[in-house]
Amino acid sequence: MSASTSPAIRLTAYSHGAGCGCKIAPAVLDSILAGQRAGSENARLLVGNSGRDDAAVYDLGHGQALISTTDFFMPIVDDPFDFGRIAAANAISDVYAMGGRPTLALAILGWPIDKLPPQIAGEVLRGARAVCDSAGAVLAGGHSIDSPEPIFGLAVNGLAPLSHIKGNDGAKAGDLLFLTKPLGIGILTTAEKKGLLRPEHQHTARDVMLQLNSFGERLGALPWVHAMTDVTGFGLFGHLCQLCEASGVSAAIFSGLPRTLPGALEYLAAGAIPGGCKRNQQSFAERVAPLESPNLELYFDPQTSGGLLIAIEPSASESMQALLREQGLDAHCEPVGRIEAYQNGQPRVQMDPP
Repeated sequence: MSASTSPAIRLTAYSHGAGCGCKIAPAVLDSILAGQRAGSENARLLVGNSGRDDAAVYDLGHGQALISTTDFFMPIVDDPFDFGRIAAANAISDVYAMGGRPTLALAILGWPIDKLPPQIAGEVLRGARAVCDSAGAVLAGGHSIDSPEPIFGLAVNGLAPLSHIKGNDGAKAGDLLFLTKPLGIGILTTAEKKGLLRPEHQHTARDVMLQLNSFGERLGALPWVHAMTDVTGFGLFGHLCQLCEASGVSAAIFSGLPRTLPGALEYLAAGAIPGGCKRNQQSFAERVAPLESPNLELYFDPQTSGGLLIAIEPSASESMQALLREQGLDAHCEPVGRIEAYQNGQPRVQMDPP
């Protein structure tokens, strides 16, 4: 149950997009950033514009790193308290995905003050503060504007020893891939908008989005974890393509995996396809092998606050499975794929035949 005390409203009715599905299409983003990745950068900036990682990393000296990220979007749920919680969990995830510990956050709020009362925005902030408290991070302020649609997110800073930083560029041929959350978040939230969601699935996606990826901080200390990212708006295949490109490898996802949210395949068959699915498919088409799957959209489904995608040394598979069970992630103990060498001189993502 939500802790919100706000009057019943439908936040999603006030925005044209939802959650990480609001992201600009990857191909369009590439055009915007063209020429921005080159040029000299501060020698202490270890991860910045030159890559497509989850967060920026700055060398503070004495073996310590500052991790800095920002993420914000329009409502993916109607309840304002839950919206704030989900947006906060999603933004904080980028720090965990780099192997760090979140420490300080600032709120980013856009609010249609002529349409929605300020008390509702207060509920959004209350939800975000609850998640920051849970993560051990301080929500210390922020910035707000009057905007046509509700927007909320966080700018988050975190810390980690330099040796614990896990980028998306360290995967090696032979590595096994693990994913810590099921797919289908965008599909279920789209089903809800279309009025297709059954009562038993009412909070299924919300509850998964609220799970913090705090496991990432622990993974940062493990030398057999070679690369890590979180799966969000570009979908599993989109973020896997970026990991492959950064690492100079290809990848194969095992048929029949990964897990999906209850009802996701049924809603997909009923037409609950997020708009971001098609954008992701078009943007990554050249890097994904042709697939014949009735559930193809699932692999491009934009996730909000999705799971960690982790590439590990294959000899550490049992250790990884033990850690996942320790974290209560028993359902995600099987590897979902493997890293392979370049195919035809370029990165490629494909499915293993059944």
